[in-house]
Amino acid sequence: MNNRAGSFLWNLRQFSTLVPTGRTMRLYPSGFCRPKIVYSNWNPRKLLSNFDNRMQSSIRSLFQDTLIFKSRGDGFQTKGISTATVLTVDRLLCPRRLSFNSKHFVSDNGLKKNFHHEPSNEDVLTKRTKPTPINCRKLSQECNSLSDVLDIFSKAPTFPSSNYFSAMWTIAKRMSDDQKRFERQLMFNHPVFSQLCEQIMREAKIMHYDNLLFSLHAMVKLGIPQNTLLVQTLLRVVQERINECDEKCLSVLSTILEAMEPCKNVDVLRAGLRMLVDQQVWKIERVFTLQTVMKCIGKDAPIGLKRKLEMKAMKELDQFSVLNSQRMFAVLAAMNHRSIILLNECSKIVTSNIHGCPFKILISILQSCRDLQYFNIDLFKGIADYVATTFDIWKLKKVLFLLVLFENVGFRPVRLMDLFMKKAADEPGFLNMKSLVSILHVYSSLNHFHKCWTHEFLEVMASALTGSLYHISSENLLNAVCSFCLMNHFPLAPINQLLQKDIIHDLLTSGDVERNVHKLHVLAACLKLDDVPCHKDTHLVLPQLPSMPLHPHAKVAEVLSSLLGEGCFSKSVWLPHNYYIDFEIRMDANRSQVLPFSDVDVVTSATNIQRVAVLCVPRSTYCLNSTHPRGFLAMKMRHLKVMGFHVVLVNNWEMEKLEMKDAVTFLKTKIYSPEALSTADINLQSTC
Repeated sequence: MNNRAGSFLWNLRQFSTLVPTGRTMRLYPSGFCRPKIVYSNWNPRKLLSNFDNRMQSSIRSLFQDTLIFKSRGDGFQTKGISTATVLTVDRLLCPRRLSFNSKHFVSDNGLKKNFHHEPSNEDVLTKRTKPTPINCRKLSQECNSLSDVLDIFSKAPTFPSSNYFSAMWTIAKRMSDDQKRFERQLMFNHPVFSQLCEQIMREAKIMHYDNLLFSLHAMVKLGIPQNTLLVQTLLRVVQERINECDEKCLSVLSTILEAMEPCKNVDVLRAGLRMLVDQQVWKIERVFTLQTVMKCIGKDAPIGLKRKLEMKAMKELDQFSVLNSQRMFAVLAAMNHRSIILLNECSKIVTSNIHGCPFKILISILQSCRDLQYFNIDLFKGIADYVATTFDIWKLKKVLFLLVLFENVGFRPVRLMDLFMKKAADEPGFLNMKSLVSILHVYSSLNHFHKCWTHEFLEVMASALTGSLYHISSENLLNAVCSFCLMNHFPLAPINQLLQKDIIHDLLTSGDVERNVHKLHVLAACLKLDDVPCHKDTHLVLPQLPSMPLHPHAKVAEVLSSLLGEGCFSKSVWLPHNYYIDFEIRMDANRSQVLPFSDVDVVTSATNIQRVAVLCVPRSTYCLNSTHPRGFLAMKMRHLKVMGFHVVLVNNWEMEKLEMKDAVTFLKTKIYSPEALSTADINLQSTC
């Protein structure tokens, strides 16, 4: 008996700690409850008659079902108003979803008993004012604006409050940008918006984890400032409960972090996400979730984690859809991890399913390839051929955007550029200043010409530039004129405008001065060396370009020594107009003999000398996967020929692969004329 009484008193004390006070809330017409702490008229004797030693389990079941329950006349004091009593419960014991069925009770013998009472006026009033749970989808379908959602909340707020934010974001997604900005301002000014924020902060620790994440995602997308107490509070709660993440929550959390700016709480949460992903990466089943996580972990994630995610993605390659393959480029670019195997496999899938690919996807793929320095000629050709085949359905501005990205990776889509050149010449109306400068940059950088349309195209571009001289900035004018110079075309009006002293002074004192100086040197060289009769005597006083440490190619120098002998060539030669050549060789006019390299010979036999410039060039000076020189190399070759040089191009990457014997043969065929090579037994050291 004593044991039974002791057990009962212990249970009673436990219940007392759970329900120390009551919270009475008055239901106001606006639908909000203002809590007021009151001491309830608690009668322990009535409690003794109803609860036994199984009370503890009953209490736990109660808290799993309800947070707010209606007062009874014999349990809580009321004074003519409808009240709701909220039990204050420790966070660890408080559940995620709560409801209460007051019809059933457990008796001493464990049987379920029913008890009823006649409903009072207070009961009827409370039932009428009790809000009905609202589904987020239904709410978003019934409302047409963010304010409509807040109005419904003001009438009858329900748990969880995340439904209201999720519904508002669903509605906002259907709006235009201008309407979205207007509605967002109305949302911030709505009288109950702050109350909704307060309520969701109170519920943050007890609502389901996925609802918490959905509400935070909606807040970020709705444009609620990140430094507000609301957002920072939810970030902290998400941190505390991160171990509740399942695969779905992992995807939502990754999306949230990707959209947020760095701050202390975001950084801590991102670190926690990385640790969680490192532990659960092999449990991820959906490719979409895996890619979302990979995109979120950041460029500064540990290389071990990146490789683990890469291996997981390779393991799931056979599950990749076309959309997964298209998305993989941006995912790898976001984590700054160039996985050649993944990129190659995804390129094959994208190329074989290129037809119907949306413009945004094409742009994303090319941008990612540029960022990752991944150059897949088959992928680029597939995209270019698809756009060229469907050229008539594309707007010229979209095609130009693609051409700019192709230029970034050094790829020259000949057919597409020809079509665009003809279309731009026929319909110049779409040209504005930004597109004009971009077009000139693309065509000059890739050194693209068409035998029939180039002259007409350049005239149209020059005319459009001339018509915009009074609206163009100094830097844009310099960029456009420099592009014309690379293409050996010199429109007088833009050049005259550029050569004005105030514009030159502006370029030398503002903006990217070093870049401007370099382009002005290009202009000065073109005015002196190319056929520009009106400006032959123009002299620009420009700062010297910064000197760069240049070293001649060691293997080429060794090959030349073996082929020609010492003293028959010069290394690292600087020429007028800031031109640099790796090696200079002097030969007779027929390029059949190498002449001694001495000042006396140069002076006495200058008319019989053919100067040979050997340029050791990297792969980047050519268009991708071709021997077509890009703009600056083509202009340099043109100017060297004007200065009397025969130009020999030596590809660095090819020279490194050759054995010494093959390298000597290669340079021999480049340096000597075909006629000289056809003669028998050339004496390589005849004059050295």
